[in-house]
Amino acid sequence: MTELDEEEEIQQQERLKGIIGSLDSQLIKERVGGCKILVIGAGGLGCEILKNLALTGFKHLHVIDMDTIDLSNLNRQFLFRKKDIGKSKAMVAAEFVMSRVPGVEVVPYFGKIQDKDDDYYRQFQIIICGLDSVEARRWINAKLVHMVDEEDFQSLKPMIDGGTEGFKGQARVILPTISSCYECSLDMFNKPTTFPICTIANTPRLPEHCIEWASVLEWPKVWGDVKHDTDNPEHITWMYERAAERAKQFNITGVTYSLTQGVVKNIIPAIASTNAVIAASCCNEAFKLATEAAPYLNNYMMYTGNDGIYTYTFEHQKKPECPVCGSEVSTVHLKPTMKIEEFIEWLKEKPDTQLKKPSLRTASTSIYMQAPKALELATRVNLNKTLSELIKEGEYVTITDAALPVSLELSIKWAA
Repeated sequence: MTELDEEEEIQQQERLKGIIGSLDSQLIKERVGGCKILVIGAGGLGCEILKNLALTGFKHLHVIDMDTIDLSNLNRQFLFRKKDIGKSKAMVAAEFVMSRVPGVEVVPYFGKIQDKDDDYYRQFQIIICGLDSVEARRWINAKLVHMVDEEDFQSLKPMIDGGTEGFKGQARVILPTISSCYECSLDMFNKPTTFPICTIANTPRLPEHCIEWASVLEWPKVWGDVKHDTDNPEHITWMYERAAERAKQFNITGVTYSLTQGVVKNIIPAIASTNAVIAASCCNEAFKLATEAAPYLNNYMMYTGNDGIYTYTFEHQKKPECPVCGSEVSTVHLKPTMKIEEFIEWLKEKPDTQLKKPSLRTASTSIYMQAPKALELATRVNLNKTLSELIKEGEYVTITDAALPVSLELSIKWAA
C-alpha cells in the first residue's frame, strides 16, 4: 500500500467519525490539482467563482460565456477593466486569472453552451453554473441528466448551481438522476413581472408602465419587424426618450436611462457582497466534491442579507413527474369546454413549466404548432376549438417549447 493509499484510508475512517482531516495534505492537493471544472458564466458570480477556484488550487478550468463586457459590469465584475469594454467576458476573465495565479490553466469559450456536444461536457468532473438565465440552467440541467449512463459512474457529472437576486441568493448541489434536478424546483422561482397591456396603453401610473409602452407597443409601431437589441445603447436611448415623453404627458416622474435598461432587460440590481457569499459556497462545495474532505451540501442552501445575514439549508425532493429526471407522467384535470387557446395560456402560467410558446400534439394529431410558419398557419384554426374536439379523455398530449429542454407529456382528464 502506497503512502497516498494509506492517507486515503485514514481520511475515509476519519470522515466516518465526522472528523475533517488536514486540508493541505498531499492527497488533497493531488485531487484538487487533477480535477477539471467547467464554469458556466463569467459575470458577477463567474468572476468570483473563477478567482476562488484558482486560489484554492484547481489547475484545470474552462469557462463559457456568450456575453461581452459592458461599462455597467465594472462595478462588481472585478476581472474586467475599462479597456476591456466590448471584449468577450470569457476570454478576458481567463487571461486575467492566468496572469494573476501562476500554474492555473483557464480555457475560455466565447459562445453558447448549446454549441457544445456531450463529448465536451464528459471531460469535466464538476460543472459550476454562475448564470443569470433560467433557460440556460434548464438546458444544462437536462443535458447532464440525459448524459448519465447507469453502467458508467463517470458519466454522472455533479452540477453546482449558484444564483443571486439583490440581497438574496442560493447555492445547490445537483447529482443528475440521484438528487432533485433544477427542473424539479422550477415552481420555486418567480416569473418576471409583467404589466397588463390595457394599463400600459391607456392608464400608465408608474415609470415602468411608460418604459413598457415604449418597448412593447411603440417600438414595433415605429420599427415594424425590427426587434430591439437590449444590449444596443442606441435602442435603449430611443426607448428611454419615448418613455420620458409619455411620462411627461401623464405627469409621471422617475423615468431614467438606467431604469429603462433595467425594465427592458429585466435586470435585478446585483450586489457584489451577495455574489461573493454565493460564489464562496459554490466553490466550497466543489472542493468537498473533488476531495471528499467533508460531506457535500444536501442539497439546497438559501441566503438572505436584507436585514442581517441568514442562511437555511434543506433537501429539495425529487419530483416523480419531473419532465427531465422523473419517470411518471403528470395528469391534469381540465374542463372539456376549454379552448385550445385558453389551454396554451394556462400552460404559460403554470409555475412548474414556465413555457413561452408551447406547441401541442397527440400521437395522431398536431393540435397547434408554433413553427414552422406553414404548420402554424395550418393548425391556427384549432385555437378556437375545445379540448374535447381534439383530445380524448386520458390521452397524452406532448408539449414542446423553446424554454423546455425536453418534451413534456400531460395526461388529460376531464374536470367535473
